[in-house]
Amino acid sequence: MKNKLKFLTKISLNKKIKSKWFVIANVIILVAIVCLVNADSLVKLFGGDFDDTTDILVIDNTEEQVFDEFKSTYEQAGSYLEDSVKTDITLYEDSIDEAKEEVKEEDKVLLVLEDDDTNFLKASLISNSGVDVLISQIITSSINSVKSNLALNYYDITPDKLAIIDKSVEIESIKLDDSQSNDEMMELLMGVAFPIIILPFFMLTLFLVQMIGAEINEEKTTRGMEIIISNVSPKVHFFSKLLASNIFVILQGVLLIIDVVIAVIVRMATTGVSDLSSIVEMAGVGDMITALTTSGILNNLIYIIPLTLILMLLTLVAYSLVAGILASMTTNIEDYQQVQTPIVIISLIGYYLAMMAVMFDGSLFIRILSYVPFISALLAPALLILGQISIIDVIIAIVILIISIALLFKYGLRIYKVGILNYSSNGLWKKMFKAVRNR
Repeated sequence: MKNKLKFLTKISLNKKIKSKWFVIANVIILVAIVCLVNADSLVKLFGGDFDDTTDILVIDNTEEQVFDEFKSTYEQAGSYLEDSVKTDITLYEDSIDEAKEEVKEEDKVLLVLEDDDTNFLKASLISNSGVDVLISQIITSSINSVKSNLALNYYDITPDKLAIIDKSVEIESIKLDDSQSNDEMMELLMGVAFPIIILPFFMLTLFLVQMIGAEINEEKTTRGMEIIISNVSPKVHFFSKLLASNIFVILQGVLLIIDVVIAVIVRMATTGVSDLSSIVEMAGVGDMITALTTSGILNNLIYIIPLTLILMLLTLVAYSLVAGILASMTTNIEDYQQVQTPIVIISLIGYYLAMMAVMFDGSLFIRILSYVPFISALLAPALLILGQISIIDVIIAIVILIISIALLFKYGLRIYKVGILNYSSNGLWKKMFKAVRNR
């Protein structure tokens, strides 16, 4: 039996891994992830150039001659954008008409500063084809800062007096419930963890369900099932499908992690960055680590990660069991698409509940749902991170999931034995219930 199981599992796994579509799909995924992580480098490659310097010519027609103050303010305000926006500000001594000609010919930006009787200062921004949004915003804020200083001098308001006037009232936030003190950080954590962990698992689960149904229906459609079942028992065949499909999905998950690592290496090689600081900042990992540290969860990851992995692996087994049972009773992929609808709906329920877990703080209803098989792998880890359930609750969810898998295998195998050689769609559910009752 072991040799037959091993042989069928190997055949099924090789059929998936050695297919052209598997290679093509993973190449596309790798390219997509590399492009996503290296988006800024791609922009440069296809025409975008972050190293271009925008020349700003300034004509200062004000009585106070505010050019130096404007330039200093602009450089200070734009210092944090130095890597993405580069500018060179110079005072232009010639006429405005000559400046406009230079703007047209060399694609520069012209800023004309003049006195204003009612608003102290007015400005004109002249360009050939528009000004970068960030540059325009910095110019605007710098001019407003200069204008404020002109107003202060006119009304003889010292900087110390202005600081007192502008000083905001400090509001001390006191929370009597310490468990609620990290809500914002936890929301940030879920916002980062959700697309990194929950979304890929959700997609892999749907992929697993589709794959098992397609393979079993292919064997039934080509009548290859009759040859297989004449040589091995339905139990061995069932096990081989479960093993091959789950190994394949786990392998696909590992490949996704490898793709991310490759994308990071490519970024480090193309940008010349010797550390991961910029990539960590871009991915929001730094904020997530801060949230983990502040909430105290970082110290608990030693048991959160293993429990989450166990839940996910068991959930994959449970979904593959249900998918195999339903697929055995259908005769083609169209029928399977219909009967798998409940599986997809249950997955979506778990997905959206995990996404909105922050909104159900303290709810007994959401705690009970974290025990429910098929959605516990999505919901329970999210609630555990948020502190809405404890380790005991996760262990209960694991135990319930194991019991569910045992029941599914016990009664599902009966359905599988009957349905695997069934080529009629009539009375599908009647046959399933009859198979469950028979021993």
